[in-house]
Amino acid sequence: MSDDNGTPDTRAGSAGPRPEPLRFFGTTWVHHDHGYAARRIGVAVGSLLAAAAACFVLAVAYQGLQIADSGPFVTGLVVVMFAVCSVLAFRHTWESFSRRPDPDRQASLRGLLAIGFVGSLLAYFVRSLTEAPGETLHREEYRRAVEQHERRTTRRSGNPTKKRRRR
Repeated sequence: MSDDNGTPDTRAGSAGPRPEPLRFFGTTWVHHDHGYAARRIGVAVGSLLAAAAACFVLAVAYQGLQIADSGPFVTGLVVVMFAVCSVLAFRHTWESFSRRPDPDRQASLRGLLAIGFVGSLLAYFVRSLTEAPGETLHREEYRRAVEQHERRTTRRSGNPTKKRRRR
């Protein structure tokens, strides 16, 4: 292993597909080793604390709107905007754990995801209670890559140069 995340060495001699590292987990998700459980607990606690801090910042911003006396329409509009964007960001983040998001769609949703960052943090928290976020997707892709590699490298029985030719 090349580092404490469990990322394999890339030097010559190692054949076959390599698992893709996950953020905060490296490749520890493959065998659930090198502190995988502690990392999951840390990610869950960290994402929940970050979501709580974000809600505190949003509460301060809401109080700022109240002090500015911007009116109930603007205040309601801001609250609804953050709520809807958070729900959409949660859903988008949750779906990205089970399938690869389209890069073009991801780029077009960048603003929405930035506004609804609380939803993304909560999705990360909820997923980290059961597995490393994105582990299922990466495990399936890695399993398929290993199967394809094994099929390509399986040796045929016998020597093909001694094969009888049909006449």
